[in-house]
Amino acid sequence: MRPQLKSIRPFIGAINFEISRNFYKDLGFEEVILESKLSLFIREEIGFYLQDYYAKDWVDNTMIFMEVANTDEFWKELLTLELTDKYENVKLIPIRTMHWGKECFVHDPSGILWHFGEFF
Repeated sequence: MRPQLKSIRPFIGAINFEISRNFYKDLGFEEVILESKLSLFIREEIGFYLQDYYAKDWVDNTMIFMEVANTDEFWKELLTLELTDKYENVKLIPIRTMHWGKECFVHDPSGILWHFGEFF
């Protein structure tokens, strides 16, 4: 019998840890402070670690895909948060429909590219 897998939690960095912490809380994640420079962010069963650490090459090349139940509903929620008004460098890119599914995009305050999408 193979061991059961339970989760995967990527580590991401931040140019400004406090700004990124606030951004992810606004995005609906609950913060669990683990250390002064490391927090776990959880929403439902999904989690990731945010570090007070920035390496340009690493952060500039970080992309995360998060599957959502309904991309259209998720996009509407994103728009109500007014993230681009609250945070410098945050970008929202509208939904694209491809043969495999739909996705929209969010660049966080550090430039990390999040894909939020659903599969057909």
